[in-house]
Amino acid sequence: MPRASYQEQLETMQEDVLYMSEVVVDRLRTALAAMETKDYDAAQEVIEGDDEVNDLYLDLEQDCIDLLALQQPVAGDLRLIASSFKIITDLERVGDLAVNLADYTLDAEHDMFPEVDINTIGDHTVEMLEDAMAAYEDRDAEACYEIAERDDELDALCEQASQTVVRELIETELDADASDDQVEELMQDVSRMLLTIRDLERVGDHGVNIAARTLYMVENDEELIY
Repeated sequence: MPRASYQEQLETMQEDVLYMSEVVVDRLRTALAAMETKDYDAAQEVIEGDDEVNDLYLDLEQDCIDLLALQQPVAGDLRLIASSFKIITDLERVGDLAVNLADYTLDAEHDMFPEVDINTIGDHTVEMLEDAMAAYEDRDAEACYEIAERDDELDALCEQASQTVVRELIETELDADASDDQVEELMQDVSRMLLTIRDLERVGDHGVNIAARTLYMVENDEELIY
């Protein structure tokens, strides 16, 4: 295969990875907005749209495999393909986490824990993911380190939110004659909120993974991977 065609394949693969990230970020933003506004139609849209994310992942996975098997890349090209392969895996998992958030929205029957600022946590995770993909596009090694550092702030926000949920659970007083259904409903609300916080923290972790693979791609530096 002519070298020009091979380079075109590499460029197309990168463009497709970036497109997949745009789809995933859109799903994540939609899921967060649906959670805030109790928009059940939007939440259902996120759930039904997961097939598109999965299809993009499978197509890109095959593209990476073909490039590795048919072109036998070396050095920088090999790192690009290997890193892209790992990045689409992180993106697919973020898509799954967006579906989780949409499911929580459909299951929630009323607002709970107003002191927990899910919007701030959600905005932080989306920005980390977008910035990680921008670093991938721009081959910006410095940005990769900055994204990894911001994960500590996200972890602190999630820890504070989880502590708030647990504290409110401890302080909640149910009537002595509260039914088993009422107790179960409260526990489901607590579990759903803790899962929401956990899933948003995981989105941030995937953003760091993307930054780590980008740093490896650009500078052959494995520091952030471990």
